[in-house]
Amino acid sequence: MQPLRFSHLCLANSLGVGLVATLDALVSRRTGLLPCRFETVTLPTYVGEVAALDEVRMRADLQSFDCRNNRLAQLALDQDGFAGAVAQARERYGARRVGVFLGTSTSGILETELAYRRRDPETGALPADFHYATTQNTFSVAHFVQRYLGLRGPAVVVSSACATTAKVFGNAARMITAGLCDAAVVGGADSLCLTTLYGFHALGLVSSQPCRPFDVDRDGISIGEGAGFVLLERPHANEDDEAPYLLGFGESSDAYHMSTPHPEGLGAKLAMERALASAGLRPGSIDYINLHGTATRSNDAAEDLAICALFGKQTACSSTKGWTGHTLGAAGVTEAIIAALTIRHGIKPGSLHTRKLDPALHSHYLIDNEEAQVRYAMTNSFGFGGSNCSLILGRAP
Repeated sequence: MQPLRFSHLCLANSLGVGLVATLDALVSRRTGLLPCRFETVTLPTYVGEVAALDEVRMRADLQSFDCRNNRLAQLALDQDGFAGAVAQARERYGARRVGVFLGTSTSGILETELAYRRRDPETGALPADFHYATTQNTFSVAHFVQRYLGLRGPAVVVSSACATTAKVFGNAARMITAGLCDAAVVGGADSLCLTTLYGFHALGLVSSQPCRPFDVDRDGISIGEGAGFVLLERPHANEDDEAPYLLGFGESSDAYHMSTPHPEGLGAKLAMERALASAGLRPGSIDYINLHGTATRSNDAAEDLAICALFGKQTACSSTKGWTGHTLGAAGVTEAIIAALTIRHGIKPGSLHTRKLDPALHSHYLIDNEEAQVRYAMTNSFGFGGSNCSLILGRAP
């Protein structure tokens, strides 16, 4: 594929808002996971909650979009000069030539949960101030972002579980290559709600402790929330070569089970192989892999098999979900931005909360951070239903 420049980045998650907060947390090994105090939830678990979100107020002309998910998206968009960078791209290309390719898995479902508490006791009708189309509707986040940034180009929302905001990079790359847009705002948001917390608990997948990827005693995920956006463009002459580039992407669907990956990691391996082919790279070129690494027994074991089959036992890898929790539909873009930070700042993050590696897993999994040049990084996102996506980022080609 034609390399595409990460011209500008922004994000918000439980580590704080902005790139500096996330980088500082990675370097200082500070987690964003705390005992769950969200809403009325009574589960004994840890979550990655964005504390500043309760104070965010929607822009006056976009009040109909008010929900936790869109507030989280707005919080991220306001960081790191991102909105200004998009405004410059809008002037450069025209509002109709900048696409919006976003993802979410739960969208504004919390707003619906709250509305159900206020149903009419006699008719069961939802309150008149509840707006499904601009809150829970999956397209809501793209509609909101388009309006917030003044864009009128192609707009798409993907909802494919935990692979969601990795797959949108492929959508954007295809649209730019096809000439349907000149630049794209890529990313998305996923916010905490009762449905996911109680749903994953019912599946027996939620840990009572901060998650421990690849640990011998790992017992489940810690759910988080987050939003992240990337301004993706073709490279221009005389630009800062320190910017990371999207060099390749690979997608697959193993369709093995609704909530369990193929035990041999076949779909994961295929996605990684396709990403390498897309980037024109060999496995030995990759310096660091940000794993999906959810800290469930089956997911970590399957991904480890796929990594070892393709990369052997030499390539450094880790999961950063001990920092942010599993941000579900936002995991893809969150971890793509973390991969971009590893390239910019020469750090391979280890794994928080992982104390003793599972001896049944054989990849070169990092517990401690390492300072080292990262020229090429891969990031994996694998979702329920066997939806898999791998991205490869690198320095300027």
